[in-house]
Formats: sequence, C-alpha cells, structure tokens
Amino acid sequence: MAFWMTTLIFVLVGVFASLVVRLCCNRGPSVNLLHLTLVITATICCWMMWAIVYLAQFKPLIVPILNEGE
Repeated sequence: MAFWMTTLIFVLVGVFASLVVRLCCNRGPSVNLLHLTLVITATICCWMMWAIVYLAQFKPLIVPILNEGE
C-alpha cells in the first residue's frame, strides 16, 4: 500500500511541477518543451531512485546469517 501511495504522490508532484513550469516559464515553445522535459525526467528519476531503494529492502542482496547462539 505504501508503494502505491508514494507513487501517487510522485505523480501528483510531477503534474504540479509541470503546471508551474508551464505557467511561470513562458519564453517560447522550444524552451517550454525543454523545461517540461526536464521536470518530467527529474520526477521519473527521483521516483525510480526511491522505488529501487524501497524494493531492495524486501530481499537484500547480502542476507545476514545469524549464529545459533544469538
């Protein structure tokens, strides 16, 4: 549940940031497209970084081995 909730938050932040860039940076069609592309790319990269770290906690690559005395 937490994964999908945070993914929804990233989508909402990405949409909000795209709207802010579209409203605040009116300098021409090519510049607007560049800013929009950068915002979308940054949002996707941040989400992917979060998702990889979050999902890596389910099954770590190095499994700790406990001693019988512990």
